[in-house]
Amino acid sequence: MSAQKLVLAEKPSAAKAIADVLGAKSKKNDSYEGNGYIVSWCIGHLLELAQPQDYDEKYQKWRYSDLPIAPKKWKYIPTDSTKKQLKILVDLMKRSDVREVINACDAGREGELIGRLVYNHAGCTKPLKRFWVSSLEPSAIRAGFENLRPGANYDRLYHAADCRQKADWLVGLNYTRAASVQYNAQLRVGRVQTPTLAMIVEREQKISGFVKEPFFVAGITNGSITAEREKVRDKPTAEAIRAGCDDKTAVVKSVERREKSISPPALYDLTTLQREANRLFDYTAAGTLSAVQSLYEQLIVTYPRTDSRFITDDMAAGIPALVASMTAILPFSIGVENVNVKQIVDASRVTDHHAILPTQTASKADLSALPTTERNILNMICTRLVAAVSERHIYAETVVTLDCAGEIFTTKGKTIMQNGWKVVEQAFLSSIGKTKKDDDKALPEFYEGQRFTVTASIREGFSQPPKHFTEDLILSSMETAGAEDMPDDAERRGLGTSATRAAIIENLVKSGLVRRDKKHLLPTEKGVNLIKILPDSVKSPMLTAEWENHLKRIEKGELSPNDFMNSISVYVADTVRTFSTATNENRALFGVGQQFGETVGQCPRCKNSVIENNKAFSCAGKCGFVLFKDSKFFTAKKKKLTKDIAKTLLTEGRIFMSGLHSAKTGKSYSATIILDDKGEGYPGFRMEFDKK
Repeated sequence: MSAQKLVLAEKPSAAKAIADVLGAKSKKNDSYEGNGYIVSWCIGHLLELAQPQDYDEKYQKWRYSDLPIAPKKWKYIPTDSTKKQLKILVDLMKRSDVREVINACDAGREGELIGRLVYNHAGCTKPLKRFWVSSLEPSAIRAGFENLRPGANYDRLYHAADCRQKADWLVGLNYTRAASVQYNAQLRVGRVQTPTLAMIVEREQKISGFVKEPFFVAGITNGSITAEREKVRDKPTAEAIRAGCDDKTAVVKSVERREKSISPPALYDLTTLQREANRLFDYTAAGTLSAVQSLYEQLIVTYPRTDSRFITDDMAAGIPALVASMTAILPFSIGVENVNVKQIVDASRVTDHHAILPTQTASKADLSALPTTERNILNMICTRLVAAVSERHIYAETVVTLDCAGEIFTTKGKTIMQNGWKVVEQAFLSSIGKTKKDDDKALPEFYEGQRFTVTASIREGFSQPPKHFTEDLILSSMETAGAEDMPDDAERRGLGTSATRAAIIENLVKSGLVRRDKKHLLPTEKGVNLIKILPDSVKSPMLTAEWENHLKRIEKGELSPNDFMNSISVYVADTVRTFSTATNENRALFGVGQQFGETVGQCPRCKNSVIENNKAFSCAGKCGFVLFKDSKFFTAKKKKLTKDIAKTLLTEGRIFMSGLHSAKTGKSYSATIILDDKGEGYPGFRMEFDKK
């Protein structure tokens, strides 16, 4: 039996592209084989961190007294939907003819984690190599296999990914349980999600509390130009200036002409692409990521989950030909006379991956068959490449200062000397029916001492509140959050990474903490209340900014994974204690303790009154006893936990009910519902049936 090399790709599409290049032509149900290779695939994460109840059954109940939960020995378990594929990979790794494993999952922190977890889960000790490329084009795949690296070279990257996942588990699980138990509500707290929510809540508070203030600007005109004075806050002052200048002579005091230029934009990283796609097409960050990931899997663009906007020196030679190919497929006609590759080359600013680029495959693909979203994203990437290597935009700015009745007025004008990369930008915007506003117009000739009669007027305006967050603006804020407090030499700042920010936004929406209102992201009442009750340290972007910097240090070997995890465990334990001070005022934000009606009975735990509020029947004391009106036990049976039912359960401990719905049979039945309270956590229910 000949020796085989097992290649582990992240997705079936990537496995197919790799198998085609390697000559693994024989298609099996779970792999491609041939030419000494077996190519198989994961389906994203096949293993996830175990839940608390997998460590100890007592954690099935959510109790504040059990926190913090911090496993001494971590467990990974298969997800239900991927158990079959995991077994396939484990069996392949154990095959006697497989002598080497090649991790060809996506070349990044999460891709490293996905492949390593499977390798470790299988108990595999066979030699491990790493395939690391930024494109799935045949030429890139061939080059990647000619330059396989030892898997050990990426041990630190794996440890950083593993630490990130475990630290998120510690924070998210412990804080979520602490908040949910203390406030008798389903509250979701996360390391990155919560500071992001806090920014959205804070922005809306600033907007709602904003008081607009008027301002007034006096202006003069001679019919061909208009000049304005600095704005003032009170109208009488502006009116006095206007009256003093109306029908008076203005004198040109100075004419300054300066040549200026604007450099071409850098290439796209993922966050910049997501932001601009949101501005131009209203695409969500998740929608853009999905589209560009699909283009990557079709070999049309390079690896998308990058935070770099430059390329390395060795890539420079191929750029002119790539630019020529891309200008041919763009939906508008454009030419680039001088391709300035140096503008996009900076190896010092390339991390795991270079900027997002189109590939030569794009020039051969049937682009008309692409979904509209993917086609628009591809056109953006191609346009950005062409613009980035084009000439600078050069213009002359003229600033004219005038004196009228002792008041100083100014006006500006602009003369284009070289449109440069702006031609590409304008052509693309026109192709999608958009334009970019430019108020600066060319001015007539002026000279010092020139005099002319003017008429004066007043323009009234108002101060503007901050803008509501769009996905564009929240991505920008996430990228820079906490940066001012980070050390200058910190390698990574902000909330999350370019690869995770879209999912963070989607999770906020799915968990009911944020809602979309057209283009805006607005906090819900639940989201606002959650931020009110959380400790400042949990809401601050500094925690995640520091963590991301520490993870980078782990990748570089400057910080021990154990030291990092120990510090996180101590931090979580200290922070969980701050949840113990839940005030009645804050508990009332989630319907706990609000007087909604009469007392419905006595608490079976502490003998305090159980009072109805808008969401539940809750103990007026602090024992945590609560009967939720939308209890899943009752709603599954198409019943609602009413006040009369609650009264009977509290006084008798049981209630006979008929007309209970069976989801299994679709029929109705009768049973005695028994209150099953263990004295802590949320009470449960069980049923007894008549033996007849």
